[in-house]
Amino acid sequence: MQRRYDGCPGVGGVVHLLPTMFGHVPGVSIGALFPDRVALAVAGVHRPRRAGICGRAREGAESVILNCAFVDDEDRGDIVLYTGSGARHPRTGRQIGDQTLTRSNLALAQSARRGLPVRVSRGAGRRGWDPPAEGYRYDGLYRVADYHPATGEDGYRIWRFRLEAVAGESRAAP
Repeated sequence: MQRRYDGCPGVGGVVHLLPTMFGHVPGVSIGALFPDRVALAVAGVHRPRRAGICGRAREGAESVILNCAFVDDEDRGDIVLYTGSGARHPRTGRQIGDQTLTRSNLALAQSARRGLPVRVSRGAGRRGWDPPAEGYRYDGLYRVADYHPATGEDGYRIWRFRLEAVAGESRAAP
């Protein structure tokens, strides 16, 4: 089944409809570098050009971007404590309200429930485990081992997702 994802780039003015795909993207190896989010999207590694989570609430999450953009994110390599989406100030990056378990957050929860792998890419210029010098790097598959609500550093409810590298399927895998 083919779906159109908002924000998907087109080539030559044409939007390419790509099927929902969990797991590795054929032809893209772990450690592959991409100059920007458009290149990630065209390759099918992470399709949204802005959102950090790619997925649908009913199906699950296909991919995430690690930029440690939220103050509550923790990137330890093989284990990532990933903050869900929503209620973030666009300029300061700080939480300005409670997050809900809907939309892309629910997609990550669905991946946990269904045992679906999530593609992880890391962006340059942010704190975290071994970020690339520039652009983005595909770092392989992780599983959503756990998720729960928590009170974030800014005092609002966040959704916390524990991502664990899949052995042999990630740069950070033990």
